[in-house]
Amino acid sequence: MPPRKKPTPSAPASAETYDGESLRARVASATAEATAATVTGEDDQRLDLTLRPKSLDEYVGQDEHRDNLKVFVTAARKRRRPLDHVLISGPPGLGKTTLALILANELGVNAHTTSGPAIEHKGALAGLLTKLESRDLLFIDEIHRLSAVVEENLYPAMEDFKIDLVTGDGPHATTIPLNLQPFTLIGATTRTGLLTGPLQTRFGIILRLDFYSAEQLARIVRRNAVLLGTGIDDDAALEIARRSRGTPRIANRLLRRAWDFAEVAGLPSIDLATARIALDRMGVDRAGLDEMDRRLLRVLIEYYDGGPTGIETLAAATAEPRDTLEDVYEPYLLREGFLARTPRGRVATRRAYEHLGIAAPKHAMGSGLVAGLPQGTLFE
Repeated sequence: MPPRKKPTPSAPASAETYDGESLRARVASATAEATAATVTGEDDQRLDLTLRPKSLDEYVGQDEHRDNLKVFVTAARKRRRPLDHVLISGPPGLGKTTLALILANELGVNAHTTSGPAIEHKGALAGLLTKLESRDLLFIDEIHRLSAVVEENLYPAMEDFKIDLVTGDGPHATTIPLNLQPFTLIGATTRTGLLTGPLQTRFGIILRLDFYSAEQLARIVRRNAVLLGTGIDDDAALEIARRSRGTPRIANRLLRRAWDFAEVAGLPSIDLATARIALDRMGVDRAGLDEMDRRLLRVLIEYYDGGPTGIETLAAATAEPRDTLEDVYEPYLLREGFLARTPRGRVATRRAYEHLGIAAPKHAMGSGLVAGLPQGTLFE
């Protein structure tokens, strides 16, 4: 694919040259003349691979897990034995796949990647396991979606490095035990609760990834800007980080889009004004909420008086699958205090009303306050 073409500005540009309005006008006029600068989905995938850290020293965030993994990897290399099986859980976009590839690189072994839905039957599992070499790493994404039959056959492979193949039918069926090379299984899941107990207990290392702080994401943004070949101001990197929902994948996506705006405008680097205009144009507000987040909160507030409302009702009203709401949107809204879960359903908090500019009713949840007054006692 040919490299991105940079538009040539009529005069040298700098971060101080344009205020917000003039930058918007320049972007609008330059976009029609510089359509070749648009990044395609294929470009994004290629850049994602380029931006992935290759070692634990380059990996930013999850400090406790990273330090522990350094110990586990060093011990496995000294013993010349495979690393214990690893289970990595957490919301999407936090770096589960990246961490698995880093472990393979640190161990100096091959990484074989697949996903739970792709292993449809026992034969497919056997095909994956038999091609593994000694100490190789098998990464199964969305491991909670393995079928029961495949999962049952995975148990002896994880414990004894053996798998039984059945040939023939009925009374002529025979079982052929097949020895496997010692390997490491790394499973990634966004739904730990869907994993069976027997599968969970067979992992020797269990990691739960948490959301990143704004400072950690700003470090990631600055590092990746260098890899992309562009400059970025510290305050612009922090602005992108604050709107990235604590997720590196989102931070990388927003960085690339801000880079597009800066390049089309002819700016040598991404400054704060460019970052804010790019983020506003993409519908990402100062709290990191996108259009779907705000739509979910508005449906809950305007249609159902702020709740409590069941998740199935919200899924139908927003035309989004229940799993998408629970896995993609709710974790951040819950973490930031825009949404609350109760036994009766989801409830919009006082912060959600304030963020959307809607007057909060007296019953709105939030910090023990009702209409700005302290909570009363039971027998008042």
